Amino acid sequence: MQPVGQAAVHRVVVLALGGVIPFELSLAARLFGTATDPDGRPLYEVVTCSLDGGPVRTTADFSITVERDASALAEADTVVIPPAEDFAEITGRDALPDQVAGALARLRPDARIVGICLATFLLAAAGLLDGRAAATHWCHSDRFRGLYPQVELAPDVLFVDTGRVLTSAGAAAGIDLILHVIRKDHGSAVANQVARRCVVPPQREGGQAQYVERLVPQNSENGTSATRAWALDRLHEPLQLADLARHAEMSRRTFTRRFRAEVGLSPGQWLSQQRVDLARQLLESSDLPVSRVAERAGFGTDAALRQNLHAAIGVSPGAYRRTFRA
Repeated sequence: MQPVGQAAVHRVVVLALGGVIPFELSLAARLFGTATDPDGRPLYEVVTCSLDGGPVRTTADFSITVERDASALAEADTVVIPPAEDFAEITGRDALPDQVAGALARLRPDARIVGICLATFLLAAAGLLDGRAAATHWCHSDRFRGLYPQVELAPDVLFVDTGRVLTSAGAAAGIDLILHVIRKDHGSAVANQVARRCVVPPQREGGQAQYVERLVPQNSENGTSATRAWALDRLHEPLQLADLARHAEMSRRTFTRRFRAEVGLSPGQWLSQQRVDLARQLLESSDLPVSRVAERAGFGTDAALRQNLHAAIGVSPGAYRRTFRA
């Protein structure tokens, strides 16, 4: 893969296929196209192609025109595939259109692949997800499992990063995934800047389980949002489930049930996620010793910080700081 950084602009190629959904099609250009270095220079070049360079029908009442055909894929450092309306009807490798299979065969072995929403079906049919974990829209999860048992489906998450191939749940989860890619390439400061410019959350809590029926309980006064805000100001403290439930004036059982319904994670998982996020910000923006970062983020010890950061993003605190120090 071409190195990502100031010395070279990372080339992102979006493959638009017939019946593409316009919202997801626009995400790569909008988000990657907003990322700049401190001097305002673009960090990514985003181009869009179709299979033959011709117009592409969308699910809306318009088609789009592009200037490139699938040969552009051979030059991609990252390929983004937005969903099309019939991707969920791809029932295996034999059902993958030859022209699509030929286009995917153009990808360099080191090219990163980002599949948004139902594009997971296409990537699975192409064999690119065999033995990997993946995400897709929750309402298609049962169908996906039946068609592609060789793929480890994670039905409740917003996105999955397996290294070369990354996949997201439906629609707006594509925003979460692309911000994750930018954060992975250039750190939280750049990703947060992109999020601010696009007026979207830099990192959403929880997974897509919270969106299956409703975003929050019907009676929001009995929710857990106030306790989450309270906890965010006290991440350095040794917070326990009992502390959170006491603040919410609920039993631990009731609090855990409502918390998971709202956030899609257990209270413990959520606390760990918030502490990792805080640790990353401190490693990027401060000169605090790693031991102090661990204390400020609520991990207590260097070893606990190292273990949790490695589990979340696969690197040590020192390596993260060296890569993303502002």
